[in-house]
Amino acid sequence: MKQVTETSPGDLQVRSADKSEQAESILRCFKLDTENYCLGLGFVDKLPTGAQLQSLVSPPTLRAAGDVGVEQDIPTGDLAPADFVAQRAAMPKSTRVSAELDEMQAAWNGREKARELRELVAAGTPPVNPQEPNREAAPATPGTGTTATAPTATPTATPTRSAPTVAPSKPVPSAPTTPAAPVKVPASAYIMKGFQTSQEKGYWCGPATFQSIDWADDNQKDTQASWAKDLGSTTGGTAISSMVKQTNAKTAWPKSADTYIVQNVSDWNAQTFFTVHQKHLGVYKAPVIEHVQLLKRYFPYLAFNHSGHYQVGRGYDKANGTIAIFEVFNERRFNSRGNVTDGPRNIPASALFNATLANSFKNIGL
Repeated sequence: MKQVTETSPGDLQVRSADKSEQAESILRCFKLDTENYCLGLGFVDKLPTGAQLQSLVSPPTLRAAGDVGVEQDIPTGDLAPADFVAQRAAMPKSTRVSAELDEMQAAWNGREKARELRELVAAGTPPVNPQEPNREAAPATPGTGTTATAPTATPTATPTRSAPTVAPSKPVPSAPTTPAAPVKVPASAYIMKGFQTSQEKGYWCGPATFQSIDWADDNQKDTQASWAKDLGSTTGGTAISSMVKQTNAKTAWPKSADTYIVQNVSDWNAQTFFTVHQKHLGVYKAPVIEHVQLLKRYFPYLAFNHSGHYQVGRGYDKANGTIAIFEVFNERRFNSRGNVTDGPRNIPASALFNATLANSFKNIGL
């Protein structure tokens, strides 16, 4: 708390800074035990360099420019990094520090999950069912009726930038337990049947996604307007840190999946991405907050390309290499020339992974 407070920039300092300087002061990184957490970005395997932070506040460069006649960048409702930085920079310091401390508390509570995910990546992502090593193939690439995905982004070089350390709290001894037997991950799993929703405003993919997640949790369908207020959604969109915060505060999903965290996936590969989904959906039986760039090359049911976006990750099929989602955006609702796009969809895991990398944040909530 002391380090977050002391390193938070003053009002005059942050408002007189240019975009790149604002990004460095707002998207600060801290060490939580063994894990790196950056405000707004989530848990990262490698600390971002200054150049990478500067690129974050620039528009995403990965576009489906080869789609002749396809409109570009119709917004659907996630809060882009530049807007997140601007939103935080505009807050009075006391309000900004309060938001930062809330975010860091959630990160501290979820640091063990982040460590487990980092170790999974470091180990080369072994099969989730070790007794079946030959069945865990890489996720299928899109087949008939889909477009090819872009190449997976390569990990960035290890930066030299250092980060402050947040001292761990006093450990609480736990009673000895008998190791549990390995849990077999099913070949396929689907949750939340019948709880799909459709966003009511063009910038409400966050409230619609959260409405679905909460509705499936307590069988009470609160309005998207109420969730927009709780999530702090604006016409610019919804921050993923708010999505995770409200999942921890307002739902019981953390009881099965532990504390939800914002996790950067830029150093993952498609296999790791798919394996993590299998465990979260097949073992924890809890949804994933997908955070993608909604482009036609990854989601061929679209007629046009769109902006950063949230979807509900709610299932998978190992044999087909697909991840099941609830698409909350109905293109036809906001464009008479668009397709009917909302509802359950099965997406090749490699396509969903690359759609996540195409979003400037490159993170998910789980």
